[in-house]
Amino acid sequence: MRFLLDAEQRAFADSLNALLTAADTPQVIRAWATGDRAPGRALWSRLADAGVFALAVPEAYEGVGPLPVELSVAFVELGRHGVPGPLVETVAAAALLSELGESGPAKRLLPALASGEAPATVALPGGGPFVLDAEAADIHLTVDSPEAPIRGPVPPARLHLSSSGSGPTGSARPSLDPARHLTLPHPTGELLAAGPHVTRAAARALTWARLATAAQALGVGLALLDRTVAYVKQRTQFGVPIGSFQAVKHQLADAKIALEFARPLLFGAALSMAPADVAAAKVAAGEAAYATARTALQLHGAIGYTAEYDLSLWLTKARALRTAWGSPAECRAEVLSAVSAVSAGGDPRS
Repeated sequence: MRFLLDAEQRAFADSLNALLTAADTPQVIRAWATGDRAPGRALWSRLADAGVFALAVPEAYEGVGPLPVELSVAFVELGRHGVPGPLVETVAAAALLSELGESGPAKRLLPALASGEAPATVALPGGGPFVLDAEAADIHLTVDSPEAPIRGPVPPARLHLSSSGSGPTGSARPSLDPARHLTLPHPTGELLAAGPHVTRAAARALTWARLATAAQALGVGLALLDRTVAYVKQRTQFGVPIGSFQAVKHQLADAKIALEFARPLLFGAALSMAPADVAAAKVAAGEAAYATARTALQLHGAIGYTAEYDLSLWLTKARALRTAWGSPAECRAEVLSAVSAVSAGGDPRS
């Protein structure tokens, strides 16, 4: 099956590509990695003006969504340019509040997410043990889903809100990507909601987070491929470009095929928003980007290892996104669970 973007979606992608090309994102990434948030926050505002964050927010709360296909288009470009910050987390926070079914928290917080005024970070069950860029986020959301006790009823899931400066306070954990700052969540603060509906909203938010991560990973893989193709055309051995060698062509062709196979899975998942479809798209995009990163590193040789060379900014991001919001094993388990449910006569969309 082929998934082709319409003219408006392609124009949106082109406009974001032009905006990010002019923004000199390698310098923004390096500044973010050292703790200088100013260039990143300025870029964040421009992305918000372009409507990126409003795509995950319903119209009732000053957004234009939810539009998962358009969001995927945007996040492919964000990944292609390596934009740092809690991008996926802001989308997940918007999905969480939208699905909560309580207008109070949504009306209070969603407009600021849509406008880009307040970046968010979020901790969800199944999303990993750490939160991203807590020090750069103005809104911290934590879903605390207690395990079932040996005796007695299962305590309800709870959603807590912490404002900037009162969120996660633990020391930062090292990440494969220097521009990603990880800390342990701090499940305290204002209690926004509690009950089974919080669990359901968190599960839906996790699906949105995985979709955005898959799109971001696809964009990273495409950037790595483009940079490597350009490099092998310039680098010479034995008097000819190394891109003319059959072995090099085969490696690049394999990377291209993997990325192109991931693309329809991504947009198919954006249309269905079934958790298993999104998990499959994340596996495909994450593994394709990771394989492309390994090919890019091999074909660049020693220069690919150097932090001063821009390629490293995408190499590390491909590795980090591969396991963000669900490892390949966890996402494959989600897909197999859905297949088993179909075989047993269940609904794979649940």
